[in-house]
Amino acid sequence: MKKLNITDTTLRDAHQSLAATRMRTVDMLALAREMENAGFWSVEAWGGATFDTCIRYLNDDPWERLRTLREIFVKTPIQMLLRGQNLVGYRHYPDDVVDKFVYAASENGVRVFRVFDALNDIRNMQRSMTAVLDTGNHLQGTISYTTSPVHSNAGFVKMAEELYSLGCNSICIKDMAGLIMPEEARSLITGIKDRLDIPICLHSHSTSGIAPMSYQAAIEAGVDILDTAMSPFAGGTSQPATESIVASLIGTPRDTNISLSTLRTIKTAALTVRGKYDCLIDPISVRIDSDVLIYQLPGGMISNLVSQLKEQNALDKMDEVLHEIPKVREDLGYPPLVTPTSQIVGTQAVLNVLMGGRYKTVTNEVRDYVIGLYGKSPKELDAALVKTIIGAAPRLTCRPADTLEPIYAKMKADAEAQGLVKKEEDVLTYILYPAIAPAFLKGEKKAESFPVAQPPSNGKTMSDFDIPRSMEVEVDGEVYAVRILSVEGEAVVSSVTPTETRHRGDIPGGVKSSIQGMVLDIKVQAGQKVSAGDTLLVLEAMKMENPIVSPIDGTVTEIFVESGAVVQSGDVLVVVQ
Repeated sequence: MKKLNITDTTLRDAHQSLAATRMRTVDMLALAREMENAGFWSVEAWGGATFDTCIRYLNDDPWERLRTLREIFVKTPIQMLLRGQNLVGYRHYPDDVVDKFVYAASENGVRVFRVFDALNDIRNMQRSMTAVLDTGNHLQGTISYTTSPVHSNAGFVKMAEELYSLGCNSICIKDMAGLIMPEEARSLITGIKDRLDIPICLHSHSTSGIAPMSYQAAIEAGVDILDTAMSPFAGGTSQPATESIVASLIGTPRDTNISLSTLRTIKTAALTVRGKYDCLIDPISVRIDSDVLIYQLPGGMISNLVSQLKEQNALDKMDEVLHEIPKVREDLGYPPLVTPTSQIVGTQAVLNVLMGGRYKTVTNEVRDYVIGLYGKSPKELDAALVKTIIGAAPRLTCRPADTLEPIYAKMKADAEAQGLVKKEEDVLTYILYPAIAPAFLKGEKKAESFPVAQPPSNGKTMSDFDIPRSMEVEVDGEVYAVRILSVEGEAVVSSVTPTETRHRGDIPGGVKSSIQGMVLDIKVQAGQKVSAGDTLLVLEAMKMENPIVSPIDGTVTEIFVESGAVVQSGDVLVVVQ
């Protein structure tokens, strides 16, 4: 057997899994300079949730990040995670946008494209795969690994054969939730290698504690590439540690030929970076949790779920949500839980718990999923549930992108008219995230502040105190949102974020928000007549679109919010009488 190759994920999936994708470009540079000398097969440094987080939270241009890293990684290929027709967003984009995005990513430095589809619907992967082949870069076709009554290794081998026939240069088994057992890994890799002469990569997470054992079985079965992360960002919901895998193979036929002393230098730099992000890494994300074998959430989604429940002041509902997730997944035909289906299932589970009734509130994304706009579900959906969610609306049977008209030229003109375009890639940023990109592209965004905790007196550590991250304060009848930025001694020092008047209380006819979110779109005007069930506005919460509907037939008399406003649970949004 030949040497094992390593793809290091520290600059993308590792911090996405542990720290909600918050690592900033400036903190990547020292790491990248050391990684360039390690001899990795590739470094995963772009794609996935990094694009969204850069412009939503970090005021960090993702395209500039890629160009900066390209200057450092000369010998080591930069790898990205591409969500097929979803690119780096949460819905399908027209083919013209897919072509432009893949070309731009290649021009700016991506050399390995890992392409997957959340439903393993290859129809959703073909356009981006063709675009990658047209650039001459390495195309890694991907199997989203999961377990369910409708998934099997035989089915995954068949999918590998189809990916091979479409020109893939390698195949990744993407075990995003850490579910693959050692014997299943051995069987699947052997099954593919018995039929295909193609390099195979195994990607897993340490959430369940099983990944190192499955990696060893994969090594024995002849896997060509393993995904790992430097130890300061490894373990828990991240990948197994790079140093550990490399050390375990020294002197064997699978020796990676990567120097442990070089890895130690990288580790030292990674420890410094890790210290900056400790405040964002929840203990839930770093511990072994065998329950993942039941609820199957990928690493990145677990850390984001914790963050989202904290935003909703509902972290105490975590166990209820985790029990609801497999139920929603079954309802939706057992989709593999990877972006965007992990967000779709996870957010709907949160709403089912918080709203006091299953599917009492349904996100637009769940409606689109049931219609078929994300592709074909692994199992056919129950007809009664379909009717509950979309009524008599027709369902798609074709490739979802076939229903989409080209939009690049139109959106480019729109972006230019708003003064958003300084470089061609800004057009793609606007198309991918039209709700949040304008503020970023106009320079109006500010990077979020990380909580800075200073050790309290009397020997106690911050973990001895239950410090809230945010609160609301009422002053003379007006309610203000306050965010906790730092803690000094045993006194909480609070910083008031830009204040907004909150319309709260029991206003006759008032329609309240049940969740914290941003107003994405207002569908009505004052004086407009509406019927019960009509959408009044759309909130973006937990990265999903949540319609707020009228509870009665009536007339809209007041609207208290504007597009872009951030609202809290309990805020009155609209009055319908």
